[in-house]
Amino acid sequence: MRRKSEDATPINRERLVAAALALVDEEGGDALSMRAVAKRVDRQVSSLYNHVASRGELVELVRARIVADIDVSAFGREPWDVALESWARSYLTAFAAHPNLIRLLATTPIRDVSTFAMYDAVVSSLVSSGWPIRDAVAVMRTVEAHVLGSALDIVAPSDMLAQSAVPPELATIRAALDPEHAESYGAGPAFRLGLEALLTGLRVRRQRAEASVGP
Repeated sequence: MRRKSEDATPINRERLVAAALALVDEEGGDALSMRAVAKRVDRQVSSLYNHVASRGELVELVRARIVADIDVSAFGREPWDVALESWARSYLTAFAAHPNLIRLLATTPIRDVSTFAMYDAVVSSLVSSGWPIRDAVAVMRTVEAHVLGSALDIVAPSDMLAQSAVPPELATIRAALDPEHAESYGAGPAFRLGLEALLTGLRVRRQRAEASVGP
């Protein structure tokens, strides 16, 4: 018999994932537990196991929810570098909305099939474009690392790098942090600059790999 205090809204996986995501957004990944999620949906912990087997499975369902928002449609349709740029921008948008997930998902072994499907789309495009298969995952991870770091940068406090906090004797960094330059050194411009630099370097690396194979 249901406790009088329990919410009458039916419980399903989607509701549990939404509750877990909200919990991580508000309190961080360390706060995520089956007990905490049960409290959020006003249920006994035991009732959650009718829908998810463990905290680990719940983490992977949250991962799948975020991956669903990352656009991979450019792979196989656009040149590899254009597709990588499109993917990186979409990836950044998805994780900048949930920065507390970055540490949780980056330190949890991936078991979600949809995440591997996303990676397969990226790697398949790279390999079909001439990247050696031994390098394809490293290329993907290099871009991914830039995205995740940038997502954290975007949600950092606005005064993280403040000219007013720099001692007067450090004249160069004080000048560089002049507010009039903010449109150049902010998190968004830094992401775009870094992505451009990465892609430029990867194009060179790709050309060298192609040249080493020869005719």
